[in-house]
Amino acid sequence: MDEITKTKIEAATFRALVKHLQIRNDVQNIELMNLSGFCRNCLSKWYKLASEKYLAPVDYDEARNIIYGMDHLKWKEKYQTEASPDQKNKFNQSKGMHAKIEL
Repeated sequence: MDEITKTKIEAATFRALVKHLQIRNDVQNIELMNLSGFCRNCLSKWYKLASEKYLAPVDYDEARNIIYGMDHLKWKEKYQTEASPDQKNKFNQSKGMHAKIEL
């Protein structure tokens, strides 16, 4: 597979993941973090880093709005629920295992 085709496939896959997370507003970030070690905010940070790497910088708030598909503060107000004590405990226990990606 040539690099251009590979990049197109990777980009389409990323867009599908982002769209899926935008549709699945019922899935909380803490659930994503506890199960996979990354969440919408992680994707936003990676988006910001990639934008800087390719000299088209986007700030973190703008990156979050892109990933969330709306103003991230409005998303939190509309969809975010209070984390349960169990979710908070799992999150705190797994902090060292959360995704730390360098681009």
